[in-house]
Amino acid sequence: MVRIEVLGMGCENCRRLMSNVEAAVGQLGIVAEIKKVEDNAAIMERGVMLLPGLIVDGELKVSGRVADVPEIKQILSGGT
Repeated sequence: MVRIEVLGMGCENCRRLMSNVEAAVGQLGIVAEIKKVEDNAAIMERGVMLLPGLIVDGELKVSGRVADVPEIKQILSGGT
């Protein structure tokens, strides 16, 4: 199972990233645990300074921008 964390404080970009992650997971048909992290202290613990952020299996993959569905699919497929 893939562990995915979407970090953000609830802004429009954070919601778009979450939506894109859900779409990518659905299109790939993989089993994933998707967690939304909105707590500022928890975000800072992960060392993320620019939001939104995307962490896959504990590794920061995207920070400060909204990754689109094809990019997220590539990340989840092991391409990045």
